[in-house]
Amino acid sequence: MQSSPAGTLRRSHRGVVATFALVGVVNGILAARLPGLAAKLGLDTGDVGLVILSWGVAATVTMQCMRWIVATLGNRLLLRVGTPLVTVAVGLIALSSSFPLLLAAAAGFGVASGIAEAMMNAQGSLVERRTGRPLMNGFHAGWSAGAVAGGLLAVLLAALDVSYTASVLGVAVVAFPLALAVGRTYLDEPVEAEEPTHRRNLPGIVYLIGAVAFLALLLEGLVADWSGLLLARDLHTTEAVAAIAYPVYELATFSGRLFGDRLRLRYGSRSLLAAAGTTTALGVLLVVIAPSAVWAIAGFGLTGLAVCIVVPLCMSLAGALAPGRADAAVAQVSAIGYAGLLIGPVLIGFVAEATSLRTGIATAIAAALLITAAASQMPQRLPAEAEFGPEAAAGTAAGVGHDGSQAPGRS
Repeated sequence: MQSSPAGTLRRSHRGVVATFALVGVVNGILAARLPGLAAKLGLDTGDVGLVILSWGVAATVTMQCMRWIVATLGNRLLLRVGTPLVTVAVGLIALSSSFPLLLAAAAGFGVASGIAEAMMNAQGSLVERRTGRPLMNGFHAGWSAGAVAGGLLAVLLAALDVSYTASVLGVAVVAFPLALAVGRTYLDEPVEAEEPTHRRNLPGIVYLIGAVAFLALLLEGLVADWSGLLLARDLHTTEAVAAIAYPVYELATFSGRLFGDRLRLRYGSRSLLAAAGTTTALGVLLVVIAPSAVWAIAGFGLTGLAVCIVVPLCMSLAGALAPGRADAAVAQVSAIGYAGLLIGPVLIGFVAEATSLRTGIATAIAAALLITAAASQMPQRLPAEAEFGPEAAAGTAAGVGHDGSQAPGRS
């Protein structure tokens, strides 16, 4: 029996959340056990930076290619391939027995992540526009919930002295069949028809949004890749304590994203971005001056609470501001943004090698303040029809006003 349109949307909504959560779990355990990987292969700070560079370059190049590939294959097919590949690539990282093999596995993880992360945002944008209401922060909250679960699992396994290889490989083996199963929920939408002259040129605002996503992901990469090492090497904690920073950060991120869509409707995109940038700068500053692990972990938490809404908002605006080319716009913003994960942690690594890790992390304060500055160029609000498509009229009838506010009687 064929599902109703409303039932199909609900199923797709749940599927996108599950996809974000699954990718979050895999990334969570990978990030939280990074000190374990460094210890397993005897990596120094520069080696870790090269591993990050390997998967970052591969992911960025792949995401850039997605802008054109998605116009031919559509985001559903690409996402059904990319998500299982992420789990396979993480398993190969776990099995790497030498630095060269690790670099190759990291590049494979970057390719798989480039496909999955660009396309799950494109699928999320499609569900959001079809539903007629803001959902993107909720989707990214799923990623955060998964990352928290993966990070806490990493803490438990480290405390139990389970090896890095067994921990990460075990998660990859469990995640693979789940990634295959969730692929059945994605919307089977025809690919976007683009005029040949439009394949290169997207609206200029898309590239500005991409720049903001770049800065936000640079900050997210800071926590994912360097929080554990800062606690372990500079503040001299155990590996189990060092692993706590990432799940705390993701728990704060999850909490912020639960309210991100409501805050966006109430205050508008521009005001929300400005507040996020300023508060993020304060969070990073707290990390830099922290006298103990407790204060550093608190700083990472404040950073996550503030920066968490930036990337979901960027993906949502990209899909809304390029009518007929939403998939390509989201893929382009993903490609620009993901370069922040590439350049940021590597830059911090090189600065740390020359000075100290705290000094390297301090460079991220400038990135947060640039988000605040860029917010002034963003649209404060968009009409519902422009932001979420013609289906927004149905959302208004269901209780969501054109300014994004909820009608009386709706919770």
